Amino acid sequence: MSRRPRKAAGTGPSRPTVSVCRGCCCGTPKIPGVDHAGQLAQLRGALDGAATVRAVECLDACEHGNVVVVQPSAEGRRAGGRPVWLGLVNDPQAVADIATWAGQGGPGIVDPPEILDLYAFSPSRRIRAGLEEKES
Repeated sequence: MSRRPRKAAGTGPSRPTVSVCRGCCCGTPKIPGVDHAGQLAQLRGALDGAATVRAVECLDACEHGNVVVVQPSAEGRRAGGRPVWLGLVNDPQAVADIATWAGQGGPGIVDPPEILDLYAFSPSRRIRAGLEEKES
Protein backbone atom coordinates (compact mmCIF):
# COMPACT_ATOMS: atom_id res chain seq x y z
CA MET A 1 0.00 0.00 0.00
CA SER A 2 1.29 3.42 -0.89
CA ARG A 3 2.07 5.89 1.85
CA ARG A 4 1.46 8.85 -0.42
CA PRO A 5 -1.76 10.63 0.41
CA ARG A 6 -4.37 10.40 -2.29
CA LYS A 7 -5.90 13.53 -3.73
CA ALA A 8 -9.46 14.07 -2.70
CA ALA A 9 -11.91 13.47 -5.53
CA GLY A 10 -12.55 16.58 -7.55
CA THR A 11 -9.38 18.44 -6.52
CA GLY A 12 -6.85 19.62 -9.03
CA PRO A 13 -6.99 19.27 -12.77
CA SER A 14 -8.02 16.01 -14.36
CA ARG A 15 -5.26 15.16 -16.78
CA PRO A 16 -3.80 12.10 -18.43
CA THR A 17 -0.59 10.45 -17.25
CA VAL A 18 2.20 9.56 -19.65
CA SER A 19 4.43 6.84 -18.19
CA VAL A 20 7.80 6.48 -19.92
CA CYS A 21 9.63 3.23 -19.30
CA ARG A 22 13.20 3.81 -18.18
CA GLY A 23 14.15 0.38 -16.91
CA CYS A 24 16.45 -2.36 -18.05
CA CYS A 25 16.24 -1.71 -21.81
CA CYS A 26 14.13 1.37 -22.47
CA GLY A 27 16.05 4.57 -21.96
CA THR A 28 19.43 2.84 -22.09
CA PRO A 29 22.17 2.29 -24.70
CA LYS A 30 20.56 -1.12 -25.39
CA ILE A 31 18.36 0.90 -27.76
CA PRO A 32 20.96 2.82 -29.79
CA GLY A 33 20.45 5.97 -31.82
CA VAL A 34 17.83 7.45 -29.50
CA ASP A 35 18.27 10.56 -27.36
CA HIS A 36 16.57 9.04 -24.33
CA ALA A 37 16.99 12.09 -22.09
CA GLY A 38 15.80 14.32 -24.93
CA GLN A 39 12.74 12.14 -25.43
CA LEU A 40 11.69 12.55 -21.81
CA ALA A 41 12.48 16.29 -21.89
CA GLN A 42 10.43 16.67 -25.10
CA LEU A 43 7.39 15.07 -23.45
CA ARG A 44 7.77 17.07 -20.24
CA GLY A 45 8.18 20.33 -22.13
CA ALA A 46 5.28 19.74 -24.49
CA LEU A 47 2.92 18.51 -21.77
CA ASP A 48 3.75 20.90 -18.94
CA GLY A 49 0.45 21.46 -17.15
CA ALA A 50 -1.55 19.38 -19.65
CA ALA A 51 -0.50 15.88 -18.54
CA THR A 52 1.60 14.25 -15.88
CA VAL A 53 4.80 12.79 -17.34
CA ARG A 54 6.72 10.29 -15.25
CA ALA A 55 9.64 7.98 -15.77
CA VAL A 56 8.92 4.51 -14.39
CA GLU A 57 10.95 1.38 -13.77
CA CYS A 58 10.93 -1.47 -16.27
CA LEU A 59 7.43 -2.23 -17.53
CA ASP A 60 8.55 -5.73 -18.57
CA ALA A 61 7.77 -5.21 -22.25
CA CYS A 62 11.39 -4.96 -23.37
CA GLU A 63 10.71 -6.40 -26.82
CA HIS A 64 8.75 -3.19 -27.52
CA GLY A 65 11.33 -0.70 -26.16
CA ASN A 66 11.02 2.25 -25.83
CA VAL A 67 7.61 1.87 -24.18
CA VAL A 68 5.25 4.74 -23.39
CA VAL A 69 1.85 4.25 -21.73
CA VAL A 70 -0.77 6.99 -22.00
CA GLN A 71 -3.27 6.62 -19.18
CA PRO A 72 -6.59 8.46 -19.24
CA SER A 73 -7.53 11.26 -16.91
CA ALA A 74 -10.39 10.61 -14.48
CA GLU A 75 -12.70 12.28 -16.98
CA GLY A 76 -11.29 10.16 -19.81
CA ARG A 77 -11.75 6.97 -17.80
CA ARG A 78 -15.38 7.89 -17.07
CA ALA A 79 -15.83 8.36 -20.83
CA GLY A 80 -14.50 4.83 -21.46
CA GLY A 81 -10.81 5.56 -22.03
CA ARG A 82 -8.28 2.90 -21.08
CA PRO A 83 -4.47 2.98 -20.96
CA VAL A 84 -2.84 2.83 -24.38
CA TRP A 85 0.50 1.03 -24.59
CA LEU A 86 2.87 2.25 -27.29
CA GLY A 87 6.08 0.48 -28.20
CA LEU A 88 9.11 1.16 -30.39
CA VAL A 89 8.75 4.87 -29.63
CA ASN A 90 12.22 5.63 -30.91
CA ASP A 91 11.86 8.77 -33.00
CA PRO A 92 11.06 12.39 -32.15
CA GLN A 93 7.98 12.52 -34.41
CA ALA A 94 6.35 9.63 -32.52
CA VAL A 95 7.04 11.47 -29.26
CA ALA A 96 5.53 14.64 -30.75
CA ASP A 97 2.40 12.73 -31.84
CA ILE A 98 2.02 11.26 -28.34
CA ALA A 99 2.49 14.70 -26.76
CA THR A 100 -0.10 16.29 -29.06
CA TRP A 101 -2.66 13.59 -28.29
CA ALA A 102 -2.09 13.60 -24.52
CA GLY A 103 -2.11 17.40 -24.53
CA GLN A 104 -5.54 17.37 -26.16
CA GLY A 105 -6.92 15.07 -23.44
CA GLY A 106 -5.70 11.57 -24.31
CA PRO A 107 -7.68 8.32 -24.03
CA GLY A 108 -11.43 8.68 -23.68
CA ILE A 109 -11.36 12.38 -24.58
CA VAL A 110 -9.72 12.49 -28.02
CA ASP A 111 -8.99 9.69 -30.48
CA PRO A 112 -5.27 9.15 -31.01
CA PRO A 113 -3.71 10.12 -34.33
CA GLU A 114 -3.95 7.15 -36.69
CA ILE A 115 -0.16 6.95 -36.96
CA LEU A 116 -0.01 5.83 -33.32
CA ASP A 117 -1.83 2.62 -34.32
CA LEU A 118 1.56 1.52 -35.67
CA TYR A 119 3.03 1.74 -32.16
CA ALA A 120 0.11 0.31 -30.14
CA PHE A 121 0.38 -3.12 -28.55
CA SER A 122 -1.44 -5.11 -25.88
CA PRO A 123 0.70 -6.26 -22.97
CA SER A 124 -0.16 -9.29 -20.89
CA ARG A 125 -2.57 -8.91 -17.97
CA ARG A 126 0.32 -9.42 -15.56
CA ILE A 127 2.23 -6.49 -17.05
CA ARG A 128 -0.86 -4.23 -17.12
CA ALA A 129 -1.57 -5.06 -13.48
CA GLY A 130 2.00 -4.09 -12.57
CA LEU A 131 1.55 -0.58 -13.98
CA GLU A 132 -1.78 -0.16 -12.20
CA GLU A 133 -0.10 -1.29 -8.98
CA LYS A 134 2.62 1.36 -9.42
CA GLU A 135 -0.11 4.01 -9.68
CA SER A 136 -1.60 3.14 -6.28
